[in-house]
Amino acid sequence: MSYQHLLVQRDGPTARVTLNRPEVHNALNDALIGELRDAFRALAADDTVRAIVLTGAGLSFCAGADLAWMQAAVNYTVEENLADALNLVAMLTAIDTCPKPVIARVNGAALAGGCGLVAACDIAVAVDTARFGFTEARLGLVPATISPYVVRKIGESHTRALFLTAERFEAPRAAAIGLVHEVVPPEQLDAAVERVLRNVLAGGPRAQAENKALLAGIRNLPAAELGRYTAEIIARLRTSPEGQEGLRAFLEKRPPRWTLPT
Repeated sequence: MSYQHLLVQRDGPTARVTLNRPEVHNALNDALIGELRDAFRALAADDTVRAIVLTGAGLSFCAGADLAWMQAAVNYTVEENLADALNLVAMLTAIDTCPKPVIARVNGAALAGGCGLVAACDIAVAVDTARFGFTEARLGLVPATISPYVVRKIGESHTRALFLTAERFEAPRAAAIGLVHEVVPPEQLDAAVERVLRNVLAGGPRAQAENKALLAGIRNLPAAELGRYTAEIIARLRTSPEGQEGLRAFLEKRPPRWTLPT
């Protein structure tokens, strides 16, 4: 598929998705949101893709909502605003529920909706110069659509503080609260992302998808059902072709057959 505001490139089993609006710091508009949704749905269905890296072109990761898009929304009706917000929900859902590991390569500022993108990814590596912020309150708004991902990632206490102050904060604080998992100097960003990719690709492809499904399942089930649910998953995977290969490879002291040569 071709996109106007995205670059989607393949590097072996890895897909690299780049927000490509550097002239506006990769700000989100309805077109970019739709393209991100469609790209992640397509990559989710592609069995040759093992992992996805999400990043931004230029100096920023994503500066939140596009100014022109916000100006247009001023005159939207409630129904039009609802449809607009549901498009954003669909995009975030496509990233969050993608069965492939999604790594945020945070190369610069991630603000408002850009922070939401980081929160929706599985793993985030950021440059030490990146700045973050849930700045919606400064506009009389709330980070509504991204809030489920943010609360899940950093907890309600940090979410309350950062939503209410709408302050911008530095990468070390983002790491301390769990929004990102590693902070590195800019010249080490690609090496850090590649290290994460190597670790991810060492796991079985089905196991990676099942890991994400497991976490979603235990999040939504009552406690009384968790034991049976988790036991059934491990029993099913131990007898699956991938599980059998992984166990036999371990016992035979050889790499599993899904492991790529280095």
